Amino acid sequence: QVQPVESGGGLVQTGGSLRLSCAASGRAFSAAFMGWFRQAPGKEREFVAAISRSGEYTVYADSVKGRFTISRDNAKNTVYLQMNSLKPEDTAVYYCAADLSGRTYGPVKDGYQYDYWGQGTQVTVSS
Repeated sequence: QVQPVESGGGLVQTGGSLRLSCAASGRAFSAAFMGWFRQAPGKEREFVAAISRSGEYTVYADSVKGRFTISRDNAKNTVYLQMNSLKPEDTAVYYCAADLSGRTYGPVKDGYQYDYWGQGTQVTVSS
């Protein structure tokens, strides 16, 4: 089991940067695909980025590709989301999630494939 806890959100101006962290308790962290999702007010949750167990493979939503970078440190049970060139449309609650399905392929973009979710951290980008 993995319990993610997000941190690092805040208010930033357009063009600024933030780094989100997700510390996950539990001994299964290194066995989990990890993903970041976000939900803006009045909108559905959407995929942002995900990373494989070793960190070798990553996948991004087109809307953040080239601006956001996902990484992980299995020794610290932590996954990061570095967000650069932020835009007002990036404003949302950002959630960290763990996929412990044991699948042989991944990471995946489908949020329903993720088993454990954090409480979220608010990111607000002012124009």
